[in-house]
Amino acid sequence: DGSKNKKKLGANTILSVSLAVAKAASNFECKELYKYIGGCNTNFLPVPLVNIINGGAHASNNLDIQEYMISPIGAKTFSESIRWCSEIFFKLKDLLKNNGFSTSVGDEGGFASNFLNNFEPLEYLLKAIKGCGFNPEKDVLISLDVASSEFYLNKKYLLKSEKQKLSSDQMIDYLKQIVSKYPIFSIEDGCSEDDWKAWSKLNKKIGDKVLLVGDDLFVTNKVRLLKGINEQSANSILIKPNQIGSLSETLDTINTAKLNKIETIISHRSGETEDNFIADLAVATNAGQIKTGSVSRSDRNSKYNQLFRIEEELGNNAVYYGNEILKKTNRG
Repeated sequence: DGSKNKKKLGANTILSVSLAVAKAASNFECKELYKYIGGCNTNFLPVPLVNIINGGAHASNNLDIQEYMISPIGAKTFSESIRWCSEIFFKLKDLLKNNGFSTSVGDEGGFASNFLNNFEPLEYLLKAIKGCGFNPEKDVLISLDVASSEFYLNKKYLLKSEKQKLSSDQMIDYLKQIVSKYPIFSIEDGCSEDDWKAWSKLNKKIGDKVLLVGDDLFVTNKVRLLKGINEQSANSILIKPNQIGSLSETLDTINTAKLNKIETIISHRSGETEDNFIADLAVATNAGQIKTGSVSRSDRNSKYNQLFRIEEELGNNAVYYGNEILKKTNRG
């Protein structure tokens, strides 16, 4: 291609060839894909960040926050973690239906109901978690994708559902309030992708309590990641191969993150197919976490199904990351 941003051939074209070559090579060597990519020390199954409620650009509702997810860190196995999430998903569906909410789903399979504000979904999530007999402080925590770049305009954060226009410092306080009130495990894109100073402030204030995940901030780009490390902008990075354009560059970014003690979360994209490459990638890189949508819609479940198959193949050697991930924050 030869260009800086793959504009001649296109990142999607290059990526599809890159992934196809990796699959062909693993078949040629008669190895499972995750073992071909990662080698022999690939037996950790990731904690899934399961989408339960959709908002923002992923749903036609009034929520500013794009994703409300659950993180089943207390499960003993990966398969048990998905069972827990399925139980909570359908418990929430009953709660919403019984209270007059719509139970249609958004782009990533979570419920796309209208709520009073950005806090009300958190209350319903707590009810669903407790209603299934789980402890929201120890068994199943809550993760958020704020996707704040979507509502950042003229250096202000416009929260339409609450009719607020917040400065960067006010947005940080808003997120701090959520963390102090609810059992939050991680916050993705809490500040806009261009609001670098705010990211550093946010990390300083609550980075020791939750995982602060850069998606729009880092776009799986090693150069942006190194800037974030230098400025102490976040403690986690979302990894999307489509953002950078090849498997080799993806692995390079992951290795850079790990060398600098930045947590990695392997992720799908909003517009998905049933390709399950990222399931193998999560195990291959011992990422610890995977984000691939809800427990509804086949394009999301295909990744979970592949992880089930990997867990089954590993047998007694399979280790679910579980609450080990809590050691990365003060919750551990």
